[in-house]
Amino acid sequence: MSSIAIPKSLNRKSLIHLWESATKPIYWFYEKQLFDKVRSVGYLPNHIGIIMDGNRRFAKTIGLDVRTGHNYGASKAREVLDWCLELNIKHVTLWGFSTENKGRKTEEVTHLHSLFAQQARDLLKDERLHKNKVRVRVIGDINDFPEDTKQALSKMEEATQDYDGMHLNIALGYGGREEIVGAVKQLLLEKTEQHKTLDQVAQELCAEDVQRYLYTAGIPDPDFVIRTSGEVRLSGFLLWQTAYSEFYFCDAFWPSFRKLDFLRAIRSFQARHRRFGK
Repeated sequence: MSSIAIPKSLNRKSLIHLWESATKPIYWFYEKQLFDKVRSVGYLPNHIGIIMDGNRRFAKTIGLDVRTGHNYGASKAREVLDWCLELNIKHVTLWGFSTENKGRKTEEVTHLHSLFAQQARDLLKDERLHKNKVRVRVIGDINDFPEDTKQALSKMEEATQDYDGMHLNIALGYGGREEIVGAVKQLLLEKTEQHKTLDQVAQELCAEDVQRYLYTAGIPDPDFVIRTSGEVRLSGFLLWQTAYSEFYFCDAFWPSFRKLDFLRAIRSFQARHRRFGK
């Protein structure tokens, strides 16, 4: 059998493009089948938490600078939000910036601050946000963010505070340990104002008291947590709230995370039986 001759003028990039063009109909068919299957089963997470990991490694892999990797990651977040809306997921929490990320190079952190501000402004102009009544909240400590970034995020929160179609939580300046420590501090201050002794505080202390002071107070705990990039750990993401969550770890870097990957994750969730420790 004779082999198919490949023109020498085709470089690697062209070959990849040809391959993607040839396989796109197959991919689309499989994606639609999987989407229909997910919808037909009907058992969906009420709250999905996503650790958006791998922007920098994605950029390095294809020879781009870190800032461009984060730009791709921001675009992917908007795309994934659309997928969640398609499935009518009521609560979504995206982790965009941890307390540890503050220690990265100044140029990278500065770019991220600018990116958060621009994304907030863009999201506020997005008709889909208002059509679907998406309420956006920022959870975390952003006190040391630049003033213009804080203002952009605040405007986004204020403009959507009465919406109740979907609840989107964006974790910025977030760390799970810091959240719990902060909640306990607030609780102790409350008890001090009530003139409670330390013994009384110890006797009365319960989980519900601590929960009242978490960033996520009033928000249901996540049923399902997805992490991209192949890392198999939480890294401090919603430590208190994920006690009974189901987890899914995907090898794809965040900017490369496809709808097919997302649907496979949901199918994995649908196949599980949640026992809540019982």
